[in-house]
Amino acid sequence: MARTTTKPKPTWRRRADARPDEILTAALDEFIAKGFDSARIEDIATNAGLSKGAVYLYFDSKEALLRALVEREIAPLVGRVTAAAEAEAQDPKAALTLFLGGVAALISNPRIFAVPRLVISIAARFPELRDHYRRAVAEPGRAAIERLIRRGIELGQFRQVDPVAATRAIIGPLLFEALWTHVLAGESALGDPAKFVRAQIDVLVNGIGASNDR
Repeated sequence: MARTTTKPKPTWRRRADARPDEILTAALDEFIAKGFDSARIEDIATNAGLSKGAVYLYFDSKEALLRALVEREIAPLVGRVTAAAEAEAQDPKAALTLFLGGVAALISNPRIFAVPRLVISIAARFPELRDHYRRAVAEPGRAAIERLIRRGIELGQFRQVDPVAATRAIIGPLLFEALWTHVLAGESALGDPAKFVRAQIDVLVNGIGASNDR
């Protein structure tokens, strides 16, 4: 009588709900290594341990992958930093320090900044992705700073300045630092993000302070 053998059952199985995160992590690795245009879905699938068809079950294009990376990597971080700053709204100067410190810490991480860098690199060709990033990330962050400046004016911490212009003056140095470091390969000032923010607060935020606060 022939003896039948049964294959041992696997001791684990990849959870389906973990696959999108695995795919996104593999996609970010590919985008960083090769750029958006040169990255291929089949290589992303291989790095995620899946078939190309399995990737398409979750994401129908590289643009969809990058959009999902914005949602996973950037939007929640901006949301947390904004919420923390607005919790200190009774002291707008302290809140701005907190906000800028959080943003500086984020952009000092090249893996995190890789996502906005990718969006910027293809923005002209993918306006829907550009607009999504603006709505999900840039506009909430800008609006939070404007609210804090307006609140500071109301409380007498800041003099009467144009909140829109002041906001751009505050954001500009952070954007320059990110581009200088991660695009132009310059020496970063964010080895100590807290020190960078203190210097920026001294130059910019104190520059909008009320006269009796100087």
